[in-house]
Formats: sequence, structure tokens, C-alpha cells
Amino acid sequence: MHLSMPMGYSGDIKQSVDQVVELEKAGLDTVWVAEAYGYDSPTLMGYLAARTERVTIGAAIIPLYTRTPSLIAQTAAGLDYLSDGRAIIGLGASGPQVIEGWHGVPYTKPLARTREIIEICRSVWARETPLTHEGKVYTLPLPAEQGTGLGKPLKIINHPVRPSIPLYVAALGEKNVELTAEVADGWLPHLFIPEKAASVWGASLAAGRAKRDPGLGELQIAAGGMIAIGEGPETKKLLDFARPTIALYVGGMGAKGKNFYNSLAQRYGYEEAAATIQDLYLAGKKDEAAAAVPDEMVELINLVGPESYVRERIEAFREAGVTHLNLIPATDDPVALVEKVRSWL
Repeated sequence: MHLSMPMGYSGDIKQSVDQVVELEKAGLDTVWVAEAYGYDSPTLMGYLAARTERVTIGAAIIPLYTRTPSLIAQTAAGLDYLSDGRAIIGLGASGPQVIEGWHGVPYTKPLARTREIIEICRSVWARETPLTHEGKVYTLPLPAEQGTGLGKPLKIINHPVRPSIPLYVAALGEKNVELTAEVADGWLPHLFIPEKAASVWGASLAAGRAKRDPGLGELQIAAGGMIAIGEGPETKKLLDFARPTIALYVGGMGAKGKNFYNSLAQRYGYEEAAATIQDLYLAGKKDEAAAAVPDEMVELINLVGPESYVRERIEAFREAGVTHLNLIPATDDPVALVEKVRSWL
């Protein structure tokens, strides 16, 4: 099991990178760099590549609608070169609020778009023939009737360090997860509850794996949550730190009827709570929304408690198929905590 961690995309970014440098020495295997509507992730990943030596640098995630497939492939190849083959590219559809609100791009055909971007990226990196593609979303070169008619098939100028860079997909819905299990190198679920993973995603994962090219190897899964070691009242206090984030996703990441995280909470069996959290959050009652997150949900998403319990939680994630344990340390000394967890793995 690999040890990974997300890097915050707000606050003092340079200070966060300084911390990654120390965490790398402590045994961190992978750092994930987010992109929402703040700084772009590739710029920060390039800076991380220059500051680190061993840690794998992952984008989690690059939104599908914000770049052409060829640019995603170029960016990945450049990051892989700068990091000496340490790049992972996480892709995701994001949501209509960001894609249409921030980027002004129609939120259409996320499944077809995901499949075609993966196909195009792998074709670019393989560099076997000039790039051509005919799909439901992308046609390369652009048909003459849609442009000047002067487009021509091209190859990427540089020779990528690797002919295939790992592509992970952030997915929650049944069809999205099935597609991920079929075509991606890895899966990035969010708000992952290992005890409920099989009932919620088992059928989708099985269907996707049945169509998977054996050459892709086993599907990697990066999931986890906040980690902290404590006992008694201290544990409850630590878990309370996670409530606002869960409420943000379940209640505020999307609109009524179009919130993927709210739908996930319902599929986990928290239908009533999911509705309450969303109603409160959208009404501006964020503290009340956080308080409405079920205790069980908070506990199972995270790894917080006495040392023996935290080790049990790690094993639960392992048994659920997680290959990259993605942790957010809630401690004043994350380096020491990473060293401890590294020794357990």
C-alpha cells in the first residue's frame, strides 16, 4: 500500500511545498495537487518536481472541460519529463457550477469525453503515428466544414519519457466508475467508506474490470481521509474538524438534484441526513449542516482514534482494495505521523 496525501490549493502554497519536501523524506509516496478555480495544478506540479526527488506528483484533478485532449497530453508529458517519470494525471468531470460558471463551457457528455481524452492522450504519448481521432466529442484533425480545412495530423515534437503516463479518474456514479475500471490506470473516489464500497460500487467495478485490457494491469485505488491519533473526548473533537468539509461536499457542491456527493451519501444509506444537510447548507446554515452529518459517516470516512483503532481503519481500506492510502494528517507534526504510518504499512 502506497502512502499519499493531498496538497492544499489555498493558503500559502510555497509553505505547503516546503512541507511536501519534508514529508518526502518521511516516506510519503505520492502528493496530489488539486485544481478548482484557484491556481492551476500543472504550475504547482512543475514547482514540486523541481523541489523533490522521489515523491510521485499527481494531479487530482485536471477538469476534463478546461483543456483540449492534446494539451492535457502535452502537459502530462512535460510534467513527466521535469519529474523524471514521476507524474500521474488525475482527470475528472468536475461539475456544472464550475465548468459552466467559471469556464463558460457546456457540461455535456462527461462519459464519452472521459473515454476519448484517455484514448487521445495515450495515442499522443505512444507517438506511433500522427494524431487522428474520430469520436462523439472530438474529431482530430477538425473537419473542414468546422474550420479552415487546413488542419493536419501531427505528432508531439518531444519524445515523452514514458510511452504511457498513469491516468486516474475521479468518479462516483455507477457508469463513471464502470468506465474508470475499464480504461483508467487508477480510480480517485471521494468520501470513501471502505465498509460500504462493495455494495455501492462493487457491480460497477466488476463490470468495468470484465472489459479491461489486461495490459493495463490492476486498477489502482487512491482513497482515505483525515488521520489523527487520540482518545476519548479528544477523538470527538478531532472528528468534528471533518464535519464542515463533508457538509460542504454533501450540501454545497452542486444544486438540488445535481450534487454527486449528495447522491453518494444517499447510496451509503444516509438519505434523510443527506437531504437535511443540503437544505441547511443551501440556506446558508453551514454550521447546522455540519452538525447534521451522521456520526457514523464521519467516523467511517476518516481514520481517527487510538493507535490500535487507526491501524484497524487502515486495514479496512486495504481490504476494500485501496492501493494508495490518501491521508490528511490532523496534527501539529505531520512528518512524525507520516513516519509512524509508513512503519505500519
